[in-house]
Amino acid sequence: MLAFIAYLLTLIAIGIFSFQGFKLFKKISAGQSDPSRFDQKGKRLKNMLVEVLSHTKMLNFTATGIAHWFVMVGFFALLGTLITAYGQLLNPSWSLPIIGHFVGYEFFAELIAALTGIGIVTLIGIRQVTRVVKPGRSSRFYGSGSWKAYYVEATIVAIVFCVIALRGLEGALLNKSDWSWHYAISYPAVLLFSKYSATQVENLIQVIAFTKIVVSMAWFIVVGLNLNMGIAWHRFLAFFNIYFKRTPGKVNALGPLPVMLSHGKEINFEDPKEDDVFGIGSAADISWKGLLDMSTCTECGRCQSQCPAWHTDKPLSPKLLIMAMRDHALAKVGTEAASATKIVGNAHENAISLDVLWSCTTCGACVEECPVDIEHVDHIVNMRRFQVLVESEFPTELGNTFRNLEKAGNPWGANRTDRDAWIKEVDFPITVIDSVIPEDIEYLFWVGCAGAYEERAKKTTKAVAELLYMSGVSFGVLGKRETCTGDPARRSGNEFLYQILSRENIETLQEAFGTRGVKKVVVTCPHCFTTIGRDYKQQGFELQMVHHTQLLNQLVKEGRLKPIAPAKEDAKKITYHDPCYLGRHNQIYEPPRELLESAGVEVTEMPRNKERSFCCGAGGGRMWMEEKIGERINLNRVDEAIATGAEEVAVGCPFCRVMVSDGMVAKSSSVEVLDVAQVMLRSVKSSG
Repeated sequence: MLAFIAYLLTLIAIGIFSFQGFKLFKKISAGQSDPSRFDQKGKRLKNMLVEVLSHTKMLNFTATGIAHWFVMVGFFALLGTLITAYGQLLNPSWSLPIIGHFVGYEFFAELIAALTGIGIVTLIGIRQVTRVVKPGRSSRFYGSGSWKAYYVEATIVAIVFCVIALRGLEGALLNKSDWSWHYAISYPAVLLFSKYSATQVENLIQVIAFTKIVVSMAWFIVVGLNLNMGIAWHRFLAFFNIYFKRTPGKVNALGPLPVMLSHGKEINFEDPKEDDVFGIGSAADISWKGLLDMSTCTECGRCQSQCPAWHTDKPLSPKLLIMAMRDHALAKVGTEAASATKIVGNAHENAISLDVLWSCTTCGACVEECPVDIEHVDHIVNMRRFQVLVESEFPTELGNTFRNLEKAGNPWGANRTDRDAWIKEVDFPITVIDSVIPEDIEYLFWVGCAGAYEERAKKTTKAVAELLYMSGVSFGVLGKRETCTGDPARRSGNEFLYQILSRENIETLQEAFGTRGVKKVVVTCPHCFTTIGRDYKQQGFELQMVHHTQLLNQLVKEGRLKPIAPAKEDAKKITYHDPCYLGRHNQIYEPPRELLESAGVEVTEMPRNKERSFCCGAGGGRMWMEEKIGERINLNRVDEAIATGAEEVAVGCPFCRVMVSDGMVAKSSSVEVLDVAQVMLRSVKSSG
């Protein structure tokens, strides 16, 4: 009777799970086409295997990562014990053919079961301790579906118990009285069950085997009936989501923002079609990869734990955003309601509120942390694109920024003719390139809007120029020929304006470099670095980009710049702030630190540094928007810098310099904020 019930339940469970799995596949497949995900197949496969097998992202939370690895392995490795349970319902002494009594298999099964048990208990403990130590919003599990996690965890605990109990019963049935590698871990259970008669042991084997099957099949039924149960579905979907991530081979899924696709093809902004889809306005506009992202979300909250918006009491949580999009999209995609209901709008009527959408700084902390490579930033920008280009609904401050970019070529609206005014403030010659870059010029120095107009950023520009001059590096600038790269427009959702600005710059750069093969450009702004170096590639234009900290570090190593350490009594305690677009977006962490070290500076790190650096609050167009909700992000970062006891904060980004400087002023702090290049210049000059 137990066997009949178990086999019938298995057929029902497999039927429900298969049907619902196919249903989920159809829903995901109904998303907009994204053909760019099918290139570099070998690289994608290698990256997926490395990420999954080595748990590279999971190990950012070390204890959790190790525990999860064993749970993941156990999910697949213990399949043989489930098959064995089906046989034991009919014959308690049944075992797998050939390998059933092989010592290697039996020891492996017991070891994996034990480690899986330890792993899941560890994860349960971490979840509970985290909730106690960091209650409410401070917990990364805040907002996650708790019952889903508890159900999955309870299922795994029950399975592990059944595996060890069955192994003990099997040993007892064979009258094993001495320890052996066959029952290396279950030996205490063997001794426990040896007290029972053979008939009792056989009955217990059938009862526990039945329990194991029921628990397993119930899991498949519950998961199958809940398509939004990412904590379970990710066991099947994570492999595909990692495989299809936008930038295979990178440590995270960050990169240039995706081109705007409509019906699987890139939109031609010079001649758009009437039926073109601009960004994400409804569930029908989400790509299949976006739907896969949302279905794969495990609700682990790692993204939430690192988000600067969430940490400063704003409504944006990357996790809750993906969950809200998932629940909205999976309910509507494939139906007539998919295109009828807007995904962004009123907080009570739509999945995503406007305050959530515009709180993002595009810092990439969420993408960096996500163990299944969900592309939160891309989805946010795509929703912004719809709001800007279709709805014309965006923060009023951005309206001024867009007009300034369009009319003056910079977000401040400063006069174009003043873009090279800083040159008059230096006492050494600077080559301004009017047409083609001369052959004796090695680097084009892209100054950028902040570096040309913002007073604090101009100090960085002049310091870099002076260091290049002192080292003998030949360089030139475009002067008034420069215009904004389009970064503020693009990351605020105004793709149309970005296209205009980028094309203007590409034409200028093509004219300047002429037929030159290697096109070297040095920049001080990580936002320019990313936009010109990565986004422009989407339009077929490539340059050899280098950040000023990289170039200056190279010059020091070559002996062309010779810094000298300050006298002990003159040395200042410095902390370094990692810019998001230099660090997470481009993985440049060591050159700035090596520069500071070569200048004789001892860097006192802030607790949140390198890949976990906390944003200054300026990215994603936030530099030009008022921060009206919660604590100001830059003040949160400044508190951390001040707490180190540092006298100076070194940065490598003009946006960061502005935000951190403003934060210091707001805190009435005497801590000075300066660029790494200024620290180097001070050191080189002191050496004579």
